[in-house]
Amino acid sequence: MATDKETVAYILDQLAPLPVRARAMFGEYCLYCDEKVVALICDDTLFLKPTPVASAALQGAALAPPYPGAKDHYVVPGDRLEEREWLQELVARMAEALPPPRKRPRKRSA
Repeated sequence: MATDKETVAYILDQLAPLPVRARAMFGEYCLYCDEKVVALICDDTLFLKPTPVASAALQGAALAPPYPGAKDHYVVPGDRLEEREWLQELVARMAEALPPPRKRPRKRSA
């Protein structure tokens, strides 16, 4: 089941003014903050990358794969999505703790 664009728009609105963006991938979405992957949005659910920051903030939260074959991620309960300041702080701290993205080698033109 694909995620509704309205769900993505709501999550991005909750995270504003953080430097976040969502990229569509196979009917679902990857969430970036400071160009670092922090979460996935699948089946209208926010799945946070399993990091020590997320683990501390979501003690007791369910772990589940966002799609078949994926590693477990922390499932953010729907009522926590409404807590704008909490969500912003958590995503910002996660992005700060994650390493910078690797630079991809440039493709040579033929």
